[in-house]
Amino acid sequence: MYHVTGSAEVLELQEREVPKPASPEVRVRVHRSGVNPTDWKSRTGTSAGQPVSFGYQVPNQDGSGVVDAVGDAVTDLRVGDRVWLWEAAWQRADGTAQEFICLPARQAVRLPDTVSMDTGASLGIPALTAHRCLTAAEVTGGRLGPGQLKGQRVLVIGGAGAVANAAIQLARWSGAEVGATVRDEYKAELAAAAGAQWTVDAGVEDLGNAVLRTAGPIDLLLDVAPVITSAHYPKLLAPDATVSIYAFGGGETFSFPVQTHFDTNTRLQFVLVYTVSAKAKDQAVRDVSTAVADGALAGGVERGLPFHYFPLEQTREAHQAVENGVTGKVIIDLSE
Repeated sequence: MYHVTGSAEVLELQEREVPKPASPEVRVRVHRSGVNPTDWKSRTGTSAGQPVSFGYQVPNQDGSGVVDAVGDAVTDLRVGDRVWLWEAAWQRADGTAQEFICLPARQAVRLPDTVSMDTGASLGIPALTAHRCLTAAEVTGGRLGPGQLKGQRVLVIGGAGAVANAAIQLARWSGAEVGATVRDEYKAELAAAAGAQWTVDAGVEDLGNAVLRTAGPIDLLLDVAPVITSAHYPKLLAPDATVSIYAFGGGETFSFPVQTHFDTNTRLQFVLVYTVSAKAKDQAVRDVSTAVADGALAGGVERGLPFHYFPLEQTREAHQAVENGVTGKVIIDLSE
């Protein structure tokens, strides 16, 4: 946990009493805690040394484990159920970097016995973000699944990231043609393992023409770096295309020719998963769970998302690995 914002050095390992679940909550024995960029960014805050909202903060939004106790009002989960967890630390003091966590039952979702705890801990923020980005297009009706993206050409910028990995897998499951931009051959291999049917070098000078030569105009673009990519939108995008922007790599301010996008009826959707409506998020959880059960969404190097493991005692190092841009998914192992 940490009590003030700052570098990874503010994280401290502390012993606490095992919590008891409130009436609408479940208690989960955490096996894996997933680390996302938002976890270290929340810890850093806008400046160092600022007290955190609840007096203390246990980091990490995502995780997986086994239900250990249930509150009186919980009817759809039982002790012994394997679950994946999402947004555990959003507006709460307790994230998943601890052995036991109590959280609303809605945020603990059954994980099939055939699916690893590692995959469970890698869903959450990346998969729900990817779902929202992919369903911003009008043709989806807010849902993903077989046939929902049929006839759509999807391009994922930065195809080796965790959100990008989930987006590629979900888009292929939903019937889209999917490509990705990558920085090197290793990341191209990871994108292909996730299901990307083609890749383009992200550093190419004329990205728009490179994509057009490789695949054709894009119907749905998932962008992690609009400051860099937006200059290429006029060439990249098909009429009625949707651009989903979920990060701002390269800076927070960008510009593009308005008339061009008027002419093609381009739609821009900015995505912050934490503030997506409850209705849309519940649909995302259902769709992601279905994809996982279908075997269409998983982690591991064989699916383009290498796992990097740290024990709880090395949570500082785990956060630093994500902050330093490690390729793949950082997992804190609490299984012992």
